[in-house]
Amino acid sequence: MMDSSPHKFYHEHDFDSRQHLEQYYSDKPDMAFGDDTLKFIIENLRQLFTVAHINGDILIDLSIGSLVHHLYSACEFFKKIIVLKVNNRCIMELKRWVDERTGAFYWGHTSTFLKGKEENSDQFEDKEGKLRSAIQHVVKCVLEKENITDPLVLPPADCVLSTGLLDVISKDQDDYIRYLRKFSRLLKPGGHLILIGVLDATYFTVGKDTFHVFTYDEDFIRKALVGEGFIIDDCNVKESTAVSDITDYKGFIYIAAHKEK
Repeated sequence: MMDSSPHKFYHEHDFDSRQHLEQYYSDKPDMAFGDDTLKFIIENLRQLFTVAHINGDILIDLSIGSLVHHLYSACEFFKKIIVLKVNNRCIMELKRWVDERTGAFYWGHTSTFLKGKEENSDQFEDKEGKLRSAIQHVVKCVLEKENITDPLVLPPADCVLSTGLLDVISKDQDDYIRYLRKFSRLLKPGGHLILIGVLDATYFTVGKDTFHVFTYDEDFIRKALVGEGFIIDDCNVKESTAVSDITDYKGFIYIAAHKEK
């Protein structure tokens, strides 16, 4: 089906990953999305991994851009993290941070926030150092391939974590289900899937470029997961409080589920 949207698509067009970080994840005073893109994600994932005892050997991350803050808690519960990216610029930006190169994006404001949430902040360890050690591979993937990392075959993951990616690569409901199915194939039986996304959005801008966002609500994502054989374990929705014209999402959703064995 031909798509008539005038917007660009994240996985088909050039995407400035650094500008994306600056606009939606930075510590700049005029960055309006901190409660949604930073605090909401950090709090929910920390709570999930701690309380639900989700852990294992391998976590695969499939997320938009060059994010790292959503992985701070994960590195405490998984031995290895494998990051998959569809854009070369996102890979370069992420590796710049992992390798501690000059000019890497500053994530200190997120680790500081997480430190403030620790029960014993005196024993707070270097989250950035732990995360860098845990990220074993950053791999290019091609979403249209049957095996999205072909020719590389990844070991089955205990957990797949995806922040925002399904929202920006899916053109419609069928696309969303198709990609969700591919993501779920990366899991071992009984593995956990964690999705974080935006509700009722149609676009977001990065610099001068406007990108497509698939519009869905909580009911759709719940039905999609159940339809693919998942049992939903936890879900939290936050209404947007950000005032900005660079995106139009109405809320953020976090949903965790596990695959029936």
